[in-house]
Amino acid sequence: MTVISELLRENKRMLDKSIREIERERQGLQAQEKKLIMEIKKSAKQGQMGAVKVMAKDLVRTRHQIEKFYKLKSQLQGVALRIQTLKSTQAMGEAMKGVTKAMGQMNRQMNLPSLQKIMQEFERQNEKMELVSEVMADAIDDALEGDEEEEETEDLVNQVLDEIGIDINQELVNAPSAAVAAPAAKAKVPQVETAANEESGIDSDLQARMYGFRVWNTSINKICISQLYTNNMRVYQD
Repeated sequence: MTVISELLRENKRMLDKSIREIERERQGLQAQEKKLIMEIKKSAKQGQMGAVKVMAKDLVRTRHQIEKFYKLKSQLQGVALRIQTLKSTQAMGEAMKGVTKAMGQMNRQMNLPSLQKIMQEFERQNEKMELVSEVMADAIDDALEGDEEEEETEDLVNQVLDEIGIDINQELVNAPSAAVAAPAAKAKVPQVETAANEESGIDSDLQARMYGFRVWNTSINKICISQLYTNNMRVYQD
């Protein structure tokens, strides 16, 4: 291929040189044409018709020769263009040869079953990662929802106590005052103390139930979060 490339380059150089020589000859003939035209006009003014006819024949031959040079130059340029096309085609063939060789080596090195296995493993790991992310998000949402439910439960209990007219803090403050009432109200003291004791018993029972409910709710949340974390670790290890 190197010999062919050098041969094409040498022929292209020779054609370019010939085209330049033809162009110089044509320009010389055009200068001669202008000179003949001036001589013909001068001789015609002087009445030398014989000289005018001779120079007119030379002018016609000169113009024909100029046309031949134009045609010859065009033909040589066409040949040079073909050589350039062959040179470009040869360069493209060399490039395609190198590319084909590289592609063949790459295809031989690529293992299709291994690539399929890699893609399957990638898909499996991607699904596992999405599953773990989804489970963790659900666990966090459940934990936050548990806190919100606890707050809503406390609000609901306080609302119920307000509706039935029981204020725990106020009852605790007012409870001792029943034991030191004025002597004039001694007859009513047993009834007041009995009512206070009953209300205190109700309040204590409510507080005990609320405390037990809070402890139970907190324990359930911790157990759920621990179980979800254990499941996530098992899925990730698988």
